[in-house]
Parts: sequence; structure tokens; C-alpha cells
Amino acid sequence: MSKDQQKHQQRQQKIKDQVDQKIEQAQIEKGLLLVITGNGKGKSTAGFGNVLRATGHGYKACVGQFIKGGWDCGERNLLEQHQVEFAVMSTGFTWETQNRELDTQAAQEVWQRCKQWLSDPSIYLVLLDEITYMLSYDYLDVDEVVAAIANRPAEQSVVVTGRACHRKLIEIADTVSEVKNVKHAFEAGVKARQGIDW
Repeated sequence: MSKDQQKHQQRQQKIKDQVDQKIEQAQIEKGLLLVITGNGKGKSTAGFGNVLRATGHGYKACVGQFIKGGWDCGERNLLEQHQVEFAVMSTGFTWETQNRELDTQAAQEVWQRCKQWLSDPSIYLVLLDEITYMLSYDYLDVDEVVAAIANRPAEQSVVVTGRACHRKLIEIADTVSEVKNVKHAFEAGVKARQGIDW
């Protein structure tokens, strides 16, 4: 074995030992709250990745979709074929409706369905897609949302997506990821693309 190969093997063994130790120490079994926030593209895509993963393992998952409800949605088209239940905010983008009362009512309707899911122990994963906007706009009560998530069944996981996540959700989250915008095609005048952007 060459010296380079020996050094490489020693480095990798150190890493393996550290990873193995962390795996051994991680003994808590519970559902997780994951927050995917930030100004970059891909938050909903990441959230749907968790739904696909859970569904692929045979678990029951449900999706509350806020903001983008009016759009055709490739993820919804696929996942509904696999018995994933959706509650979709019928008004879609709030900057299109420009009607606070209508948007609040639509958000509340989706939230009422999500609250039912958050109390159902048969549901393994709930995605609250773009719910952060509903909290920023005061369409939903922050404390009510936090309480429903905090009091969910112990084995149920929740994924929250959207920009500017409220600090109260971040405080109770197990994992928080911030998606950073480095460059976006739309800013250069490139049209959103079916199958990529939605």
C-alpha cells in the first residue's frame, strides 16, 4: 500500500470512527419537526422529497399547500396517485388575489384540515408547504400553529417550508435548513419551466 493510500485510509477511518460514535449516541426515537426556510429556490421541492421518501417506505403522508394552490403541481399529480391526501389553498398566490379576507378564509380552510392531520397518529408525515407566509401575513395565528405542531402524535413528523419562518417555529424545530439564493434564472428573464419549477 502506498503512503498516499495509507494517509487516505487513516483519514477516512477517523471520519468513520466519529460517525459511528454519533450513530451510537443517537438513541432517541421520535417524530421530527423540520423547517426549510430562506430566500433560495427549492424549499417546497425539498419538502416534497420528504413526502416521496415517506410514501416510498409505505408510510401515510398528507400535504397542506398554501400560496401555490391555483397552479398545476407535478408533485400533487404524482402523489395523489399514491393516496397522499392534499388540502390546497384555493386562492393561490396572495399577490394575485389581493383580497385579504378571501385569502384568510382560504388559509383557514386548509389549516383546519391540517389540524386534523396533526392529531391523527396514523399519519407519519405532514408537509405544511409555504405556511410561513400565512403566519407573516397574520392569516393564521402563530401560537395556534405552534401548539398544534408541538402537541402532535409523538411519532409524527412535520415539514414546514417557506421564507422568513417565524422564530417560534424555529425554536421548537429539530432541524432547520436555510436555502440561500445565489443565482436564479427568473431574475435573468427566464420563464418558469414545467417539470422543473412546478
